[in-house]
Amino acid sequence: METITLRPWSADDIGLLRLANTAKMTAHLNGPETEEQLAARSARYLRLRVTGEARMFVIEDDATQAVGSIGHWKSEWRDEPALETGWFVVPEAQGRGIASRALRLLIDDARVHRDGRRFLTAFPSVTNPGSNALCRRGGFELVGSITETFRGAELTMNEWVLDLETER
Repeated sequence: METITLRPWSADDIGLLRLANTAKMTAHLNGPETEEQLAARSARYLRLRVTGEARMFVIEDDATQAVGSIGHWKSEWRDEPALETGWFVVPEAQGRGIASRALRLLIDDARVHRDGRRFLTAFPSVTNPGSNALCRRGGFELVGSITETFRGAELTMNEWVLDLETER
């Protein structure tokens, strides 16, 4: 099984966002972003890392090829400080267990950098079987679903939570 690593997001990684900004890859996120939105997102990843509000990573395979991204950021969940996570793996790297291994590494990082926050949350679309299965395999508990506006349209998401104080 190939080894994967997480390395901090850099300004040079915006191309990875572009690779994932296809209709197929964003079908469960209400569609692609504009170039301006991608640039703003990449800049936000860098800015929030400096302020300690987020830890965004590039997922690299054995050949140090960028195959996706994953991260966690400070948020609120049910009126309590929490961390939230999100991810993607480019199509040509899917089906190799990369997302599962990246999520395990991310959970370990979140436990170290949780800043007193107990829960790690994830909100994949209810129509995204891959991400929902990843949450289940990652030890998250499905606690409900919510509908919110995301990228200008309503999106119904499953609400997954992992207790960072409980070792797996």
